[in-house]
Amino acid sequence: MTVRIGICSTAHLHANSYAACLTELTAVEFVGVTETGDRIDDARAKADEYGVDFRAPDELLAAVDAVIVCSENAAHAAWVDRAAAAGVDVLCEKPLAPTVAQAQKMVDSASKADIHLGVAMPLRFTQPVRNARTAVENGALGELHFLSGTNRGKMPGGWFVDPDLAGGGAVTDHSVHIVDVVRWLTGEEIREVYAETDTRFHDIPVEDVNLLSMELTDGTEFVLDGSWSRPEEWDFWGDATLRLVGTEGVISIDCFDQKIKQTRDTNEPGIRSLYWGSNPDEGLIEDFIEAVVQNRQPLKTGSDAVNDIAVVEAAFESAKRGEPVELDGTTARTS
Repeated sequence: MTVRIGICSTAHLHANSYAACLTELTAVEFVGVTETGDRIDDARAKADEYGVDFRAPDELLAAVDAVIVCSENAAHAAWVDRAAAAGVDVLCEKPLAPTVAQAQKMVDSASKADIHLGVAMPLRFTQPVRNARTAVENGALGELHFLSGTNRGKMPGGWFVDPDLAGGGAVTDHSVHIVDVVRWLTGEEIREVYAETDTRFHDIPVEDVNLLSMELTDGTEFVLDGSWSRPEEWDFWGDATLRLVGTEGVISIDCFDQKIKQTRDTNEPGIRSLYWGSNPDEGLIEDFIEAVVQNRQPLKTGSDAVNDIAVVEAAFESAKRGEPVELDGTTARTS
């Protein structure tokens, strides 16, 4: 079976990687790209770059089995609603929406339309995370006592630093990745969040410092640095790490440690890192395609992603109040 896939908006930088994955998969027909508003010219250029057609939204949705939404965060809901109305499955960029309320409406819309709604969390498909999940399931850690994670990167700029389009800065963009991995590995939810946020590294209207101290529902402590703290000259875009400490052992995850450093002595001397490991986006897209073929939910569902956004909301509330915030289901309340 050949699955017909389109990309709705190319605003997100990950659209390039997803397009490359779609092009390489033999069981996929990459139908085209669509966009609305003032980004249409950019999307047309991307369609030419990808070697596919640019189509009007309704035309694209009528021609595909599923779409990948790569718009600004604030536009996710509109694209998911369009896809739901067309009966088309969706893989949406993270976070699903800027707020829990908006995300839940998207989940309800997808359910009512009987379409599958997945969220792009590629770290689940990295081999280090897969190895850690196997070790945890086999009891290698014993009783889990502490987790420490990082997702430090370069500041992406553009609409990512527009609070109206992104919904926030580093908290919104980076914290959800490691929070998702922790929830997936442990089977626990985040019970409490204390957050310190600030804007220290860049002249932008959103936070670039993102330090969270959390507690899981089983009482395990979890700290996370998801700041945009890497300078533009850094040798690699950032990192994604997690350390799990238990009574019987320790697991250290470095999702992008499979790289070599190249030293250059040219007109632009310096050091850069070249990643040679497997591409987690490939696993993400392959899982989505299989989900469409098998008429099942993708590995990361929209309903599961609502809990990630609840953590983001709690972090902003904690930073505002200067005190911990508890989560009750997907609702944050001050401790």
